[in-house]
Amino acid sequence: MISSNFRSGQAMRDLRRRARAKLAADDGLSTAEYAVGTVAVAGLGGVLIKLLTSDEVRNLIWTVLSNAFQALLG
Repeated sequence: MISSNFRSGQAMRDLRRRARAKLAADDGLSTAEYAVGTVAVAGLGGVLIKLLTSDEVRNLIWTVLSNAFQALLG
């Protein structure tokens, strides 16, 4: 059974109003969140540099690229 406030659209208007109020209250990232994000990205960058400069990964990338060019160019 459909309630009368649903038929009138009042429930949807209330839902939209509450959602707008929640979104308006969020002013973005705080300084602490920026700091945590910066540390996480710096850590990930360090891990990527370590991986990409290792001989094993360098050989793997070289093998993949060589095989891809051989498959394309014959």
